[in-house]
Amino acid sequence: MANKMIFLNLPVADLDAAKAFYEALGWSINPDFTDENAACVVVDDNICLMLLTREFYTTFAERPIADTAKFSAAAYALALPDREAVDELTDAALKAGGTEETAKQDRRAQEAEVGMYGRTFLDLDGHQWEPFYMPYPQA
Repeated sequence: MANKMIFLNLPVADLDAAKAFYEALGWSINPDFTDENAACVVVDDNICLMLLTREFYTTFAERPIADTAKFSAAAYALALPDREAVDELTDAALKAGGTEETAKQDRRAQEAEVGMYGRTFLDLDGHQWEPFYMPYPQA
């Protein structure tokens, strides 16, 4: 295991449907951390999603679960190696039942000015993903 990892805990309405959605993006399920209450989705060596049934999620938080179908609770930005990878991931999400959210044109224009390219999609539960590409200066 890496020294530092990010685990995003996401409440989901239908665990099996959520697992299928994320597998359709090319991410894998780690069976060692998956049961009827939760599934561990491996994005890469340092990032995992913990999909938690809504009932199980309530054991982690005292506040109500946000209705992400109606309200934006967070935006998960994921840097990718090129524009094609952004399109491939977003297109896979749409094919798997996600929806694309189009950003305001002025935002996309500002991003383009600095060489950034991104798209936004919502998963089956309304969690907002923002895959993007931005060239970084060589170190």
